[in-house]
Amino acid sequence: MSELSRLAEDVSSYEAFSQRTSDARVLLELAVSEEDAASLREVASETEALEKEIEVLEVAALLGGEFDDAPAILEVHAGEGGTDSQDWADMLVRMYLRWSERHGFKADIVETTPGEEAGTKSATITVAGRHVYGLLSTERGVHRMVRISPFDAAKRRHTSFASVDVTPEVEEDVEVEVNPDDLRIDTYRSSGAGGQHVNVTDSAVRITHLPTGIVVSCQNERSQMQNRAVAMRILKSRLLAKARQEREAELQALRGVKRDIGFGSQIRSYVLHPYQLVKDHRTNLEVGNVQAVLDGAIDRFVEAELRRRTGEEV
Repeated sequence: MSELSRLAEDVSSYEAFSQRTSDARVLLELAVSEEDAASLREVASETEALEKEIEVLEVAALLGGEFDDAPAILEVHAGEGGTDSQDWADMLVRMYLRWSERHGFKADIVETTPGEEAGTKSATITVAGRHVYGLLSTERGVHRMVRISPFDAAKRRHTSFASVDVTPEVEEDVEVEVNPDDLRIDTYRSSGAGGQHVNVTDSAVRITHLPTGIVVSCQNERSQMQNRAVAMRILKSRLLAKARQEREAELQALRGVKRDIGFGSQIRSYVLHPYQLVKDHRTNLEVGNVQAVLDGAIDRFVEAELRRRTGEEV
């Protein structure tokens, strides 16, 4: 039923676009025949709106992968650069939360580890909505920030790094076998800002998958049972993603093609000094309004990377 609903939404979007195009064409013919300037302006405005709409439909058409329509688990980790990198990781978390808000997606911070002085060492966010994983998968990799450090008394320029990892969230009907004997489950008290429940009970849960070393934590829910359920769902999603990556690596080895691994490659630079520029190193797309990008305006980068991927596959 969920898939049927998604398909019906896609069809209705196309039919609505087709109808608006037809109406605009009729209005244009009438405006030309009657030399109606007001109607011509209305047609021009509608055409501009239709151009934006078709861009959205084109991006949706690029998302046909197995898990592209699944919810996403996005993880941000501070890299080299100390407090500056932790602050940069915090800025990235905010960027993705604002991007989700712009699109009407539901985003929840599941777990966060604050930095010693400022910022965030790591954070895990779940995002739900149409095509969320397919869109956010373009953000996987290392993000680089260049700016005058607000933490340097000498006001020197610093370069900071943070990594972003994205995995599809496992749906209930996807079977992922997890042997209970392979798990180590620890409970601890939640940390960070919050109400009276925080730091009172051992409600936070950390699950370690011993064979792979994957560690998942959750402290956002109110009860230990809820945190454990969320952590297990994230663990299953990461195990599924790991299995897919291993399968893809085997296929690439058989093909004899060597490609850069996303996590170890710098995909985008955000420069605030000595000039203002955001550049994606995969597509060479450049945007001068850095503040808008950091406020969640990353759709141009997402679309450009989707189109690049599609071109490679073809």
